[in-house]
Amino acid sequence: MLKAELIAQIKTFNPDASVEPVESAYDYAKLMHEGQKRASGEPYYTHPVEVASILAEMHMDTATIVTAILHDTLEDTKATYDELKAKFGEEVATLVNGVSKLTRIESQTVEGKQAENFRKLVLAMSEDIRVLLVKLADRLHNMRTLHNFTNDEKQRRIARETIEIYAPLAERIGLHKIKEELEDLSFGFMNPEARESISNRLSFLRAEGTEIVKTIITDLKKLLGQSGIEADVTGREKTRYSIWRKMQRKNVAFEQLSDLMAFRVLVDNMEQCYHALGIIHSQYPTVPGRFKDYISTPKANGYKSIHTTVIGPGNHRIEVQIRTKSMNEEADLGVAAHWAYKDSGSKRADLKDVKKYRWLRELLDIIDTEQRPEEFLENTKLELFQDQVYVFSPKGDLIELPSGATPIDFAYAIHSALGDKCVGAKINGRIAPLNTKLNNGDSVDIITAKNQNPSPTWERFVVTGKARSHIRRYIRQQQRGEYSTLGKAMLQKLYQLEGYEFAEKGVNNVLSQFKAEEIDDIYAGIGSGHIVARDVFKAIFPAHKTVPAKKPTDAEIEEQQLMQNRKGNDAHTAHGKEAALPIKGLIPGMALHFARCCHPLPGDRIVGIVTTGKGVTVHTIDCDTLENFADTPERWLDISWGDGQDTPESHVGRLEVVLNNTPGALGTLSTVIGRNGGNITNLKITSRSMDFWDMLLDVYVNDTKHLNNIIAALRATPQIASVDRARGR
Repeated sequence: MLKAELIAQIKTFNPDASVEPVESAYDYAKLMHEGQKRASGEPYYTHPVEVASILAEMHMDTATIVTAILHDTLEDTKATYDELKAKFGEEVATLVNGVSKLTRIESQTVEGKQAENFRKLVLAMSEDIRVLLVKLADRLHNMRTLHNFTNDEKQRRIARETIEIYAPLAERIGLHKIKEELEDLSFGFMNPEARESISNRLSFLRAEGTEIVKTIITDLKKLLGQSGIEADVTGREKTRYSIWRKMQRKNVAFEQLSDLMAFRVLVDNMEQCYHALGIIHSQYPTVPGRFKDYISTPKANGYKSIHTTVIGPGNHRIEVQIRTKSMNEEADLGVAAHWAYKDSGSKRADLKDVKKYRWLRELLDIIDTEQRPEEFLENTKLELFQDQVYVFSPKGDLIELPSGATPIDFAYAIHSALGDKCVGAKINGRIAPLNTKLNNGDSVDIITAKNQNPSPTWERFVVTGKARSHIRRYIRQQQRGEYSTLGKAMLQKLYQLEGYEFAEKGVNNVLSQFKAEEIDDIYAGIGSGHIVARDVFKAIFPAHKTVPAKKPTDAEIEEQQLMQNRKGNDAHTAHGKEAALPIKGLIPGMALHFARCCHPLPGDRIVGIVTTGKGVTVHTIDCDTLENFADTPERWLDISWGDGQDTPESHVGRLEVVLNNTPGALGTLSTVIGRNGGNITNLKITSRSMDFWDMLLDVYVNDTKHLNNIIAALRATPQIASVDRARGR
């Protein structure tokens, strides 16, 4: 596009626009990009001018159009921020700087580079949303010319990035036309056969149904006109990508889709929207479950419209969208409408106003929470690319969440502190599990406790990026603390075994050998199994001769257990060796894991196996699985439960039960367990016959004594044929 064409385009919607900044930016960009070529062979400066043209089509203000012309100068030329500020002003220079990509990226992975670029974009657009408008226009022109690349893999990668990040971003700020074009162009590179097939079928239907569309438009206008509503009625095909998604979502063939056309009814005011809706519903049967009122409950991006599907003229199933003309402008331009030139000269929205968007605040919160760029990108996709449900807080505030959201997602959407302290939830006044999926219109009340912390299990069912990032941050922090505590104890134990008094000075002297910045890095490495405690000891005392590690015998472990539990124990065995390392205080699921093969309980004789990246896995001393570690004695760790319990903790005990196949037997089984303070967490029937059922039963108990009491009570029950503690299953 030539300079004169761009200026003429601007003059069509803003006759009073000053052309000098545009001309100056055009000449400057042409000079700076001199000698640079695009993949098509065209001079590079034509690209930013085309981006400016896209924004001119949206009637954007002059500063945004000038920014588009200059948006690649900081990244690809010798231009500097100070030079742009001197020539075009601070507003334009700041916008250009925001749009510019990150040039020095530490991460070497494609995902890492993508995440770092996107992180910078989020930070920049949080200060001025026009940064995102320019970036979307830039991506749109790049997609329009992506066919000039000959590398198919690069085309697919860029298309995938566009459809996963930039199209959802366009939707979030209401740029539906740009969103649809980005999706359609990406679809063509990601699945060209499917796009071509849908295009051919649409062309056939278009030829066959031209008269049908005209008839429906005429009938709708006539129907509304008879009630005194002068409406503009138009029909438009749904995009090829939206048709494809619907085919996938509903698992149907193209021929089974009946609402490929959407008819738009534009009226003068909001009252007429509901009047028109009533007229259409009174004339045509509605399709159940296909009515949505986005006027009373607008989308997060400000989109307002009424959607309904009816069996319309000629018994054709049609989707009708009813909105005012101003709502229609907002639907096409979204947030860009606030900065578009208006003849009325009405005041535009404050540039800082963008922070009112909850979704953008969520992205900024994820930036503050996530450490790894790849995780930030993953959680950003969760935040952007989902359908929505609308639920209410106890005060009646409307909260928008992704489809499939749970009370945990709701709590974090309200405030991160509320999510961290969540212990339960009431949905519509009734206590509900925290993994319950919320539905439109639910009223959610969160129950909190001061001593509660996020549970690692929450990550399995939350769907919002904010919730997942906060849970992961807590797990990382807590896990490192657990690893550090465990690693320090393991090193102290080794010192004492070898006859040395522990001092952190020695550990500090070997930091560089283990590429650690601080002592806690060494401790955490030992606790997580990435560093062997004996290797650290050897580095500190290179001249010391140690006895090779060997698997402890049953007798040694039993003696250590007895000494550890003996009253007045001085923490040393009769042989002068340190007693087993107590695991009391470590949080299960962090640096400590209980083996599922033997389900150890307090009171059992136990041994620890150090697993790389996982910490210590606790087994009973008679667990068959331990044979797998016979050749790696350095991984064995003498451990004990520790002295007493501050509070009873729930552990899983597994039972093998043979139940008489009589009415009420299963109910009796659960009643006996409940009366004895147990709680069934899992039940699996392994075999059944006419007379007996064999089953495995997992029960929450405090210790072996508690489990034995339950076993005794079950054995005294007539309906129970036999019950034993399960081993190795």
